[in-house]
Amino acid sequence: MTMPIVRTAILPQDAPGIAGLDTAFTTRQVFDVAVVGEEIRLNLRTLDAPLTKRFPLDDLQDADRPYDQAWVAVEDATIVGFAATSYASWNRRLVLWHLYVDPTHRRRGIARALLQAVDAHAITRGARTVWLETSSLNAPGVAAYRALGFTLSGVDLTLYDGTPAEGEVALFFSRAVR
Repeated sequence: MTMPIVRTAILPQDAPGIAGLDTAFTTRQVFDVAVVGEEIRLNLRTLDAPLTKRFPLDDLQDADRPYDQAWVAVEDATIVGFAATSYASWNRRLVLWHLYVDPTHRRRGIARALLQAVDAHAITRGARTVWLETSSLNAPGVAAYRALGFTLSGVDLTLYDGTPAEGEVALFFSRAVR
């Protein structure tokens, strides 16, 4: 099995291939977030039944999408991974809006390869950190982010209020640019 090629995404041409990625995860564990005084605690809780969640990729055709740079991992002319970022100059942070690998291609180093492209871009922009947000339901993603060198940097208990993700907690992770 060869490693997919990572290249700059061409939007909107790559949008159908990116939209074809399965962004879902299934888990039997989620994080309960507790704020005790000034301390934030993530408590892993086991569910009675598996939970599946799919993240939307509904901004691919939007001219005002929040990211300005993106990459795809391509294997045999099929897009199997996607990453997208934007740069915030005021704090020299590269925001990672999307990082997805199709389930049949996970655990092969594709996310790491996409993040190498992200880091190379971060260096050219002068970014100091890469920052991302995910849901407290995404225990598999949190494990992957931690394995990729990200650490918890904060939470937002109300970010998803009034959205389909209401009841979930936003978890923020960051890592120094490598």
